Amino acid sequence: MSGVIAGADGRLRCPWGLSAPDYVAYHDEEWGRPVHGDDALFERLCLEAFQSGLSWITILRRRETFRKAFDGFRIASVAGFTEADQERLLGDPGIIRNRAKVEATLANARVLVEWAPGELDALVWSYAPDPATRPVPRVLADVPAVTDESKALSKDLKKRGLRFIGPTTAYALMQACGLVDDHLADCAARRG
Repeated sequence: MSGVIAGADGRLRCPWGLSAPDYVAYHDEEWGRPVHGDDALFERLCLEAFQSGLSWITILRRRETFRKAFDGFRIASVAGFTEADQERLLGDPGIIRNRAKVEATLANARVLVEWAPGELDALVWSYAPDPATRPVPRVLADVPAVTDESKALSKDLKKRGLRFIGPTTAYALMQACGLVDDHLADCAARRG
């Protein structure tokens, strides 16, 4: 039994990849593809934290506004945001105006700006599991929400001072950034 669905173009995709038009390109071209670079990973970390408790489509549709509001998620820039910037963010209807999430984003940037270049990338990718040890999901129910690796990544990031990064958020980051490939077995976007 396969959990994939054929799209209008005939390509087989994970069901969520066809659940809204905005998802098709994200599913096919981004999700599960390797992401490297401290700023790029910081952006994904922040967006996954903002998504917590919400649907990903809510974040995806606001991603460009988030990028503008947070100066492209450049760690050095966000680390320098002031209290006035925080109030600006909390008044911006184009992003999720959750005080705890905004404060965590700014606090995380202030922690990460002290790290050596490439340190966030190296740390996150050190938790990528060996693909040979992971079963290929056939249906959505086979895709976990949390793994031992995501628990360990969450614990390590928290120990280093980062906030709003629980094991579920860490696993969503791992999926989005290609540390794991959770495209279903028969999905056209699966890498291997």
